Amino acid sequence: MKFTVLTLFPEIPRAFFENSIMAKAVEKGIIAYDLVNIRDFALDKHKKCDDAPYGGGAGQLMMTEPLSRALDSVKASRKRVIYVTPSGSQFTQKKALELSHEDELVFICGRYEGIDQRIIDYYVDDEISLGDYVMSSGELAATVMVDAIYRLVDGVISSESLQEESHSDGLLEYPQYTRPEVFKGMKVPEVLLSGNHELVRKWRLKKRLEKTLRVRPDMIWEARKRGQLSLEAELMIEDITEQTAIKNSKKKQKMARAQARQAANPGDL
Repeated sequence: MKFTVLTLFPEIPRAFFENSIMAKAVEKGIIAYDLVNIRDFALDKHKKCDDAPYGGGAGQLMMTEPLSRALDSVKASRKRVIYVTPSGSQFTQKKALELSHEDELVFICGRYEGIDQRIIDYYVDDEISLGDYVMSSGELAATVMVDAIYRLVDGVISSESLQEESHSDGLLEYPQYTRPEVFKGMKVPEVLLSGNHELVRKWRLKKRLEKTLRVRPDMIWEARKRGQLSLEAELMIEDITEQTAIKNSKKKQKMARAQARQAANPGDL
């Protein structure tokens, strides 16, 4: 798979492509990349790539000619082109998996106030956002997307490592532990030291459900709609919900007793 990144600052994504797992994937020939400096396609000696927007307003806009020439140089019209923008559809694990099956992806890294709409209309296939916030650097956002996508390409990471990751099957990941067994008085859960693979599997599933219910309950409802939750998982959810209700009830009772004591003895702190 090949990633082509069009940018005004190629040194930003370059460090990512030249290090860690990505560098190994490139060395193996699984991943290829091309960093295209848009300034190389500017029309004047000053390498100007921005101008004021028509209609007025704050900030500058990336000019059409340098960006268009850069896109034409990589034959973008024959490839899937992604414009990284806060006004795009939200990037998800599902989208990363879809894009990981492409032979080549071309990323346009915006700067300033963005790019001319005519570039989007003519070249862009997907407008994608990392989330509901604005960044000054399209390079950082594009690099995040590339990182989420390339690791799903066959041969980059073992399939076993991907199976129970957060968002892989509608749930968040379980907690992980390594040596030493005791750290600052906290011990590794006994079940992980038991050697019983079935007990470990059940513990991990329950922990995934507990965290997802606590942090992202919306994901549980979505997983149910898609039929991703097994009967075992549903029974665990019932148990977790019941235990949480009992725990919350006890906490409320404890707080009520504390408030009653304070009301009876207002001088006590």
